[in-house]
Amino acid sequence: MSMLAASIPASARAARRRWWPLVILAVLAAAVCILRYAIDRAPGGSVSLAWPEPAWAGFRRTAIFTGVIVGGGLGLAGALLQTLLRNPLASPYLLGVSSGAGLGVMAAMAIAASAGMASAGSVDWSIPAMLGAVAALAIVLSLGRRNGWPDPVTVLLTGVVVATIAAGGMMLLQHLVPMDVRGRFLTWMMGTLPEIASTWQLILAGTVVAGGIVVAMLLCRWLDTSMLGDDEAIALGVPIGPMRLVLLVVAGMVTAVTVSLAGPIGFVGLIAPHAARRVVGHHHASSVPAAVLCGVILIVGADAARQAIDLGTGRLPIGVLTILAGGPLFLWLLRREVRGLGH
Repeated sequence: MSMLAASIPASARAARRRWWPLVILAVLAAAVCILRYAIDRAPGGSVSLAWPEPAWAGFRRTAIFTGVIVGGGLGLAGALLQTLLRNPLASPYLLGVSSGAGLGVMAAMAIAASAGMASAGSVDWSIPAMLGAVAALAIVLSLGRRNGWPDPVTVLLTGVVVATIAAGGMMLLQHLVPMDVRGRFLTWMMGTLPEIASTWQLILAGTVVAGGIVVAMLLCRWLDTSMLGDDEAIALGVPIGPMRLVLLVVAGMVTAVTVSLAGPIGFVGLIAPHAARRVVGHHHASSVPAAVLCGVILIVGADAARQAIDLGTGRLPIGVLTILAGGPLFLWLLRREVRGLGH
Protein backbone atom coordinates (compact mmCIF):
# COMPACT_ATOMS: atom_id res chain seq x y z
CA MET A 1 0.00 0.00 0.00
CA SER A 2 2.81 2.41 0.83
CA MET A 3 4.40 1.81 -2.57
CA LEU A 4 1.05 2.47 -4.30
CA ALA A 5 0.50 5.62 -2.30
CA ALA A 6 3.96 6.83 -3.22
CA SER A 7 3.41 6.13 -6.90
CA ILE A 8 0.22 8.21 -7.15
CA PRO A 9 1.85 11.56 -6.28
CA ALA A 10 4.78 10.67 -8.55
CA SER A 11 2.47 9.98 -11.50
CA ALA A 12 0.55 13.18 -10.78
CA ARG A 13 3.79 15.15 -10.79
CA ALA A 14 4.79 13.53 -14.09
CA ALA A 15 1.43 14.46 -15.60
CA ARG A 16 1.83 18.06 -14.44
CA ARG A 17 5.34 18.22 -15.90
CA ARG A 18 3.93 16.99 -19.22
CA TRP A 19 0.94 19.35 -19.48
CA TRP A 20 2.32 22.60 -18.06
CA PRO A 21 4.53 23.18 -21.13
CA LEU A 22 1.44 22.75 -23.32
CA VAL A 23 -0.32 25.47 -21.35
CA ILE A 24 2.68 27.76 -21.84
CA LEU A 25 2.74 27.03 -25.58
CA ALA A 26 -0.99 27.76 -25.81
CA VAL A 27 -0.46 31.10 -24.07
CA LEU A 28 2.39 31.94 -26.47
CA ALA A 29 0.21 31.01 -29.45
CA ALA A 30 -2.57 33.27 -28.17
CA ALA A 31 -0.03 36.06 -27.57
CA VAL A 32 1.33 35.99 -31.14
CA CYS A 33 -2.25 36.00 -32.46
CA ILE A 34 -3.03 39.10 -30.43
CA LEU A 35 0.23 40.69 -31.60
CA ARG A 36 -0.65 39.99 -35.23
CA TYR A 37 -4.10 41.52 -34.67
CA ALA A 38 -2.70 44.67 -33.06
CA ILE A 39 0.50 45.36 -35.03
CA ASP A 40 0.11 48.21 -37.47
CA ARG A 41 2.33 49.97 -39.98
CA ALA A 42 1.41 53.54 -40.83
CA PRO A 43 1.72 54.77 -44.44
CA GLY A 44 4.84 56.67 -43.37
CA GLY A 45 6.54 53.45 -42.30
CA SER A 46 6.38 53.63 -38.49
CA VAL A 47 5.28 50.49 -36.65
CA SER A 48 2.88 50.68 -33.71
CA LEU A 49 0.50 48.55 -31.71
CA ALA A 50 -3.10 49.63 -32.07
CA TRP A 51 -6.48 47.95 -32.13
CA PRO A 52 -7.53 47.97 -35.79
CA GLU A 53 -10.34 50.04 -37.21
CA PRO A 54 -13.47 48.00 -37.99
CA ALA A 55 -12.82 48.43 -41.71
CA TRP A 56 -9.48 46.59 -41.41
CA ALA A 57 -10.21 44.18 -38.57
CA GLY A 58 -11.73 41.54 -40.85
CA PHE A 59 -8.56 41.30 -42.95
CA ARG A 60 -6.43 40.72 -39.89
CA ARG A 61 -8.78 38.13 -38.46
CA THR A 62 -8.71 36.21 -41.74
CA ALA A 63 -4.91 36.25 -41.75
CA ILE A 64 -4.85 35.00 -38.15
CA PHE A 65 -7.36 32.22 -38.80
CA THR A 66 -5.38 31.17 -41.86
CA GLY A 67 -2.14 31.23 -39.88
CA VAL A 68 -3.62 29.04 -37.14
CA ILE A 69 -4.89 26.50 -39.66
CA VAL A 70 -1.72 26.45 -41.76
CA GLY A 71 0.73 26.48 -38.85
CA GLY A 72 -1.18 23.85 -36.90
CA GLY A 73 -1.59 21.66 -39.96
CA LEU A 74 2.08 21.79 -40.93
CA GLY A 75 3.16 21.07 -37.36
CA LEU A 76 0.81 18.07 -37.19
CA ALA A 77 1.88 16.70 -40.59
CA GLY A 78 5.55 17.05 -39.72
CA ALA A 79 5.14 15.28 -36.38
CA LEU A 80 3.31 12.36 -37.99
CA LEU A 81 5.78 11.98 -40.86
CA GLN A 82 8.86 12.09 -38.65
CA THR A 83 7.39 9.23 -36.61
CA LEU A 84 5.94 7.17 -39.46
CA LEU A 85 9.03 7.47 -41.67
CA ARG A 86 11.38 7.19 -38.66
CA ASN A 87 13.30 10.15 -40.03
CA PRO A 88 13.81 13.24 -37.85
CA LEU A 89 14.53 15.28 -40.99
CA ALA A 90 11.20 14.39 -42.65
CA SER A 91 8.81 17.19 -43.53
CA PRO A 92 5.39 17.36 -45.23
CA TYR A 93 6.89 18.19 -48.59
CA LEU A 94 8.78 14.90 -48.80
CA LEU A 95 5.49 13.33 -49.88
CA GLY A 96 5.51 15.40 -53.07
CA VAL A 97 2.25 17.06 -52.00
CA SER A 98 3.61 20.60 -52.32
CA SER A 99 4.99 20.03 -55.80
CA GLY A 100 1.75 18.33 -56.84
CA ALA A 101 -0.20 21.36 -55.65
CA GLY A 102 2.16 23.66 -57.54
CA LEU A 103 1.71 21.65 -60.71
CA GLY A 104 -2.09 21.81 -60.30
CA VAL A 105 -1.97 25.60 -59.92
CA MET A 106 0.42 26.03 -62.85
CA ALA A 107 -1.78 23.83 -65.05
CA ALA A 108 -4.88 25.85 -64.08
CA MET A 109 -3.06 29.11 -64.82
CA ALA A 110 -1.98 27.78 -68.21
CA ILE A 111 -5.57 26.79 -69.04
CA ALA A 112 -6.81 30.20 -67.86
CA ALA A 113 -4.18 31.94 -70.00
CA SER A 114 -5.18 29.96 -73.08
CA ALA A 115 -8.82 30.94 -72.43
CA GLY A 116 -7.95 34.62 -72.22
CA MET A 117 -8.10 34.84 -68.41
CA ALA A 118 -4.38 35.40 -67.83
CA SER A 119 -4.93 38.72 -66.11
CA ALA A 120 -7.89 37.66 -63.97
CA GLY A 121 -6.61 38.46 -60.49
CA SER A 122 -9.74 37.23 -58.73
CA VAL A 123 -9.33 33.56 -59.74
CA ASP A 124 -9.24 31.19 -56.77
CA TRP A 125 -6.44 28.64 -57.21
CA SER A 126 -7.20 26.58 -54.10
CA ILE A 127 -9.23 23.94 -55.96
CA PRO A 128 -6.53 23.09 -58.57
CA ALA A 129 -3.95 23.16 -55.78
CA MET A 130 -5.99 20.66 -53.80
CA LEU A 131 -6.53 18.43 -56.82
CA GLY A 132 -2.82 18.40 -57.65
CA ALA A 133 -1.86 17.71 -54.05
CA VAL A 134 -4.31 14.84 -53.67
CA ALA A 135 -3.23 13.33 -56.99
CA ALA A 136 0.43 13.43 -55.90
CA LEU A 137 -0.45 11.84 -52.56
CA ALA A 138 -2.42 9.07 -54.27
CA ILE A 139 0.52 8.27 -56.56
CA VAL A 140 3.00 8.20 -53.67
CA LEU A 141 0.83 5.92 -51.54
CA SER A 142 0.03 3.57 -54.42
CA LEU A 143 3.67 3.20 -55.50
CA GLY A 144 5.26 3.36 -52.04
CA ARG A 145 3.89 0.02 -50.84
CA ARG A 146 5.58 -3.18 -49.82
CA ASN A 147 3.52 -6.27 -48.98
CA GLY A 148 0.40 -4.22 -49.58
CA TRP A 149 1.13 -1.46 -47.03
CA PRO A 150 3.15 1.78 -47.12
CA ASP A 151 6.84 1.23 -46.44
CA PRO A 152 8.74 4.19 -44.89
CA VAL A 153 11.78 4.05 -47.17
CA THR A 154 9.75 3.35 -50.33
CA VAL A 155 7.29 6.16 -49.55
CA LEU A 156 10.17 8.56 -48.95
CA LEU A 157 11.91 7.72 -52.23
CA THR A 158 8.64 7.76 -54.18
CA GLY A 159 7.76 11.16 -52.75
CA VAL A 160 11.12 12.60 -53.83
CA VAL A 161 10.69 11.23 -57.37
CA VAL A 162 7.08 12.47 -57.65
CA ALA A 163 8.16 15.92 -56.41
CA THR A 164 10.95 16.02 -59.01
CA ILE A 165 8.61 15.03 -61.85
CA ALA A 166 6.04 17.62 -60.75
CA ALA A 167 8.78 20.26 -60.59
CA GLY A 168 9.72 19.38 -64.17
CA GLY A 169 6.10 19.76 -65.22
CA MET A 170 5.92 23.17 -63.56
CA MET A 171 9.06 24.35 -65.41
CA LEU A 172 7.61 23.18 -68.71
CA LEU A 173 4.32 25.00 -68.14
CA GLN A 174 6.13 28.16 -67.01
CA HIS A 175 7.95 28.13 -70.33
CA LEU A 176 4.64 27.98 -72.20
CA VAL A 177 2.57 30.62 -70.39
CA PRO A 178 2.77 34.45 -70.67
CA MET A 179 5.14 36.39 -68.41
CA ASP A 180 2.42 37.85 -66.18
CA VAL A 181 1.18 34.33 -65.38
CA ARG A 182 4.71 33.31 -64.41
CA GLY A 183 4.89 36.24 -62.01
CA ARG A 184 1.61 35.33 -60.32
CA PHE A 185 2.72 31.71 -60.01
CA LEU A 186 6.06 32.69 -58.44
CA THR A 187 4.21 34.89 -55.95
CA TRP A 188 1.99 31.94 -54.99
CA MET A 189 5.02 29.64 -54.65
CA MET A 190 6.63 32.02 -52.14
CA GLY A 191 3.80 31.34 -49.69
CA THR A 192 1.51 33.95 -48.22
CA LEU A 193 -1.29 34.12 -45.67
CA PRO A 194 -4.31 35.57 -47.46
CA GLU A 195 -6.15 38.44 -45.81
CA ILE A 196 -9.15 37.67 -48.01
CA ALA A 197 -10.44 34.10 -48.11
CA SER A 198 -13.85 32.58 -48.59
CA THR A 199 -15.62 31.13 -45.58
CA TRP A 200 -15.88 27.69 -47.17
CA GLN A 201 -12.11 27.59 -47.69
CA LEU A 202 -11.43 28.29 -44.04
CA ILE A 203 -14.12 25.85 -42.87
CA LEU A 204 -12.85 23.07 -45.15
CA ALA A 205 -9.21 23.53 -44.21
CA GLY A 206 -9.99 23.93 -40.51
CA THR A 207 -12.16 20.82 -40.50
CA VAL A 208 -9.47 18.72 -42.18
CA VAL A 209 -6.78 19.90 -39.75
CA ALA A 210 -9.02 19.44 -36.70
CA GLY A 211 -10.00 15.95 -37.89
CA GLY A 212 -6.34 15.09 -38.37
CA ILE A 213 -5.54 16.17 -34.81
CA VAL A 214 -8.36 14.02 -33.45
CA VAL A 215 -7.19 10.94 -35.41
CA ALA A 216 -3.58 11.46 -34.30
CA MET A 217 -4.57 11.81 -30.65
CA LEU A 218 -6.70 8.66 -30.81
CA LEU A 219 -3.71 6.72 -32.17
CA CYS A 220 -1.01 8.33 -30.02
CA ARG A 221 -0.41 5.14 -27.97
CA TRP A 222 0.16 3.16 -31.14
CA LEU A 223 2.53 5.87 -32.32
CA ASP A 224 4.53 5.57 -29.10
CA THR A 225 4.72 1.79 -29.51
CA SER A 226 5.69 2.02 -33.19
CA MET A 227 8.89 3.82 -32.20
CA LEU A 228 10.16 0.46 -30.87
CA GLY A 229 10.27 -0.96 -34.43
CA ASP A 230 7.83 -2.85 -36.63
CA ASP A 231 8.41 -6.31 -35.16
CA GLU A 232 8.09 -5.17 -31.56
CA ALA A 233 5.01 -3.05 -32.32
CA ILE A 234 3.28 -5.92 -34.14
CA ALA A 235 4.07 -8.24 -31.22
CA LEU A 236 2.39 -5.72 -28.91
CA GLY A 237 -0.76 -5.66 -31.06
CA VAL A 238 -0.21 -2.55 -33.18
CA PRO A 239 -1.48 -2.93 -36.78
CA ILE A 240 1.50 -1.17 -38.31
CA GLY A 241 0.38 -1.32 -41.95
CA PRO A 242 -3.17 0.05 -41.53
CA MET A 243 -2.01 2.65 -38.99
CA ARG A 244 0.74 3.88 -41.31
CA LEU A 245 -1.68 4.11 -44.24
CA VAL A 246 -4.28 6.06 -42.25
CA LEU A 247 -1.80 8.54 -40.80
CA LEU A 248 0.04 9.05 -44.08
CA VAL A 249 -3.31 9.91 -45.68
CA VAL A 250 -4.01 12.27 -42.76
CA ALA A 251 -0.61 13.96 -43.11
CA GLY A 252 -1.01 14.26 -46.87
CA MET A 253 -4.53 15.69 -46.73
CA VAL A 254 -3.58 18.17 -44.02
CA THR A 255 -0.60 19.31 -46.09
CA ALA A 256 -2.81 19.56 -49.17
CA VAL A 257 -5.31 21.92 -47.54
CA THR A 258 -2.58 24.12 -46.06
CA VAL A 259 -0.82 24.41 -49.43
CA SER A 260 -4.08 25.13 -51.23
CA LEU A 261 -4.86 27.85 -48.69
CA ALA A 262 -1.50 29.62 -48.34
CA GLY A 263 0.87 28.14 -50.90
CA PRO A 264 3.97 26.12 -49.99
CA ILE A 265 5.58 27.40 -46.78
CA GLY A 266 8.83 25.65 -46.03
CA PHE A 267 10.52 24.31 -42.91
CA VAL A 268 7.60 24.80 -40.47
CA GLY A 269 6.67 21.12 -40.70
CA LEU A 270 10.31 20.24 -40.03
CA ILE A 271 11.08 22.64 -37.17
CA ALA A 272 7.80 22.57 -35.20
CA PRO A 273 7.96 18.85 -34.20
CA HIS A 274 11.59 19.21 -33.09
CA ALA A 275 10.72 22.23 -30.95
CA ALA A 276 7.74 20.37 -29.51
CA ARG A 277 9.79 17.33 -28.50
CA ARG A 278 12.37 19.53 -26.81
CA VAL A 279 9.64 21.19 -24.77
CA VAL A 280 7.36 18.26 -23.83
CA GLY A 281 9.32 15.10 -24.63
CA HIS A 282 8.62 12.25 -27.03
CA HIS A 283 5.22 10.97 -25.83
CA HIS A 284 2.79 11.62 -28.67
CA ALA A 285 -0.10 12.45 -26.34
CA SER A 286 1.76 15.68 -25.55
CA SER A 287 4.16 16.09 -28.49
CA VAL A 288 1.41 16.08 -31.15
CA PRO A 289 -0.57 19.02 -29.66
CA ALA A 290 2.74 20.72 -28.86
CA ALA A 291 3.80 20.43 -32.52
CA VAL A 292 0.47 21.96 -33.56
CA LEU A 293 0.97 24.89 -31.17
CA CYS A 294 4.60 25.36 -32.23
CA GLY A 295 3.47 25.50 -35.85
CA VAL A 296 0.91 28.18 -34.99
CA ILE A 297 3.55 30.20 -33.12
CA LEU A 298 5.99 29.98 -36.02
CA ILE A 299 3.51 30.91 -38.77
CA VAL A 300 1.54 33.63 -36.99
CA GLY A 301 4.73 34.96 -35.39
CA ALA A 302 6.45 35.15 -38.77
CA ASP A 303 3.40 36.89 -40.24
CA ALA A 304 3.51 39.43 -37.41
CA ALA A 305 7.24 39.94 -37.92
CA ARG A 306 6.90 40.59 -41.62
CA GLN A 307 4.45 43.42 -40.90
CA ALA A 308 7.34 45.24 -39.21
CA ILE A 309 9.88 44.60 -42.00
CA ASP A 310 10.04 47.15 -44.79
CA LEU A 311 12.73 46.74 -47.44
CA GLY A 312 11.19 49.31 -49.72
CA THR A 313 9.59 46.74 -52.01
CA GLY A 314 6.52 45.81 -49.98
CA ARG A 315 6.07 43.18 -47.29
CA LEU A 316 8.07 40.00 -47.63
CA PRO A 317 6.17 36.78 -48.36
CA ILE A 318 5.96 34.67 -45.23
CA GLY A 319 7.59 31.76 -47.02
CA VAL A 320 10.76 33.81 -47.44
CA LEU A 321 11.00 34.39 -43.70
CA THR A 322 10.43 30.75 -42.80
CA ILE A 323 13.08 29.63 -45.31
CA LEU A 324 15.66 32.16 -44.12
CA ALA A 325 15.05 31.16 -40.50
CA GLY A 326 14.51 27.45 -41.04
CA GLY A 327 17.33 26.80 -43.52
CA PRO A 328 20.21 27.30 -41.06
CA LEU A 329 18.31 25.36 -38.41
CA PHE A 330 17.83 22.48 -40.86
CA LEU A 331 21.58 22.40 -41.52
CA TRP A 332 22.20 22.30 -37.77
CA LEU A 333 19.76 19.41 -37.35
CA LEU A 334 21.36 17.58 -40.28
CA ARG A 335 24.82 18.04 -38.80
CA ARG A 336 23.62 16.74 -35.45
CA GLU A 337 22.09 13.66 -37.06
CA VAL A 338 25.35 12.95 -38.94
CA ARG A 339 27.31 13.22 -35.72
CA GLY A 340 24.82 10.91 -34.00
CA LEU A 341 25.31 8.29 -36.71
CA GLY A 342 29.06 8.62 -36.35
CA HIS A 343 28.87 7.72 -32.67
